[in-house]
Amino acid sequence: MSAIHKYPFFDLSEIISEPDLTIRPYKALQPVKAGNYLPAFNLKGEYAHWQHFFNGAETHGPVLLRKLLNKPLVISFYSPEWKQHSLEQLKQLNTVHNEVRAAGGNLLVITAEKDNKLEKLVWENNLSLNFYFDPANDIARDFRIFSDTDPIWNKFSGIDTNVPLPATYVLDASRQVVYDHLNLNVDEPLSVKGIIAAVYEASLAVNLKKTA
Repeated sequence: MSAIHKYPFFDLSEIISEPDLTIRPYKALQPVKAGNYLPAFNLKGEYAHWQHFFNGAETHGPVLLRKLLNKPLVISFYSPEWKQHSLEQLKQLNTVHNEVRAAGGNLLVITAEKDNKLEKLVWENNLSLNFYFDPANDIARDFRIFSDTDPIWNKFSGIDTNVPLPATYVLDASRQVVYDHLNLNVDEPLSVKGIIAAVYEASLAVNLKKTA
């Protein structure tokens, strides 16, 4: 007795072809390092990009970009996606803020969105910080810590939204990076001494140019 194998009949005209999937070329992030220049780095003066806090309360005033950029500038990238680690980052920046100013510099926290959760976080922790909102992550792209071709979930598990790498930089008045800290361990504390030393040296160089 022979077995008869029957196969269903397919009409090729009934097969719907799927569209070709677009494959984005992979290009790993290459964050800027101390010694690099960022001549294209720029901040927008529109009020919607800025929010200032003193002891947890929002303050209002003009945005003086020239005054801000004529001094060494500490830039730290913040994202709530880092959960508790992001709060610790803000607390550390709040602690070092006055020392940065005393050394002759300014400090700016860059994040994507302005929302009530951030205001609540700042209020509950009595923070005195300046925020710049960069919804398209243009500044993070300038620092090469954000890219669509190398999303953050390639490096960290548990992150579902593509956000910039946690990083802190110091720029001098000529837009040269004089200090960089890429926190790939996430919970690694900021180097207060390193930041202050970089700000002080960059500020000293500015003052020497003025008196030359």
